[in-house]
Amino acid sequence: QLQASGGGLVQAGGSLRLSCAASGRSFNSGAMGWFRQAPGKEREFVTSLDAWTRATYYADSVKGRFTISRDNAKTTMYLQMNRLKPEDTAVYYCAARDRRIVASAMKQAESFDYWGQGTQVTVSS
Repeated sequence: QLQASGGGLVQAGGSLRLSCAASGRSFNSGAMGWFRQAPGKEREFVTSLDAWTRATYYADSVKGRFTISRDNAKTTMYLQMNRLKPEDTAVYYCAARDRRIVASAMKQAESFDYWGQGTQVTVSS
């Protein structure tokens, strides 16, 4: 029900925009987010958005460089990534849930019920 796209190879300092299209559900009152997993590392939180309050949350490592958003139809979520660094290299996964959660849970992978298939982002130095 989630389809991620937009990954690719980019040089350090460049930009990419990832998309995550939702089908079958609107997630209007829940939450959506992005996580990533680098080779040999655990999946980590990147950013999330509370669909009800529109509050956004970011990992410290991406704050000021990445921006999460969604379209007006609320069927597609985006991750705009600027000033990319080699350490941003990872498979990026979009995630969503259709029920509200507390703010303290917005950065936890286990809070999300639906996951996309992942899209590879590679940043060369």
